[in-house]
Amino acid sequence: MTTVITRTELAEAIESGSVTVLDTLGPGYYEKAHLPGALVLVEADVESRAAQLLPDREATIVTYCSNERCRNSENVAVKLHALGYGNVRAYRAGIEDWAAAGLPVESGA
Repeated sequence: MTTVITRTELAEAIESGSVTVLDTLGPGYYEKAHLPGALVLVEADVESRAAQLLPDREATIVTYCSNERCRNSENVAVKLHALGYGNVRAYRAGIEDWAAAGLPVESGA
């Protein structure tokens, strides 16, 4: 099971620029709203896009999806671990929690 990151920890990491955030919901959802600076990586594309999108396998990476019921963030995190990414965490509460807390979201591609 993937290590979880809290909203507060993630907000601090985004603010400091010390994390790569991955939206695992897909392009349509990403265009509507995503966490600041997030990149899109869906489960079906992990093997084909991870090396290009995430060249540093030791970088801090956080995956998220919509909420705790959504398994996308966990599934992508597990696949990244299997590919040798050593510092992957999941923000399981997702963008619904982030937005409900009044934290900024971005929109567009």
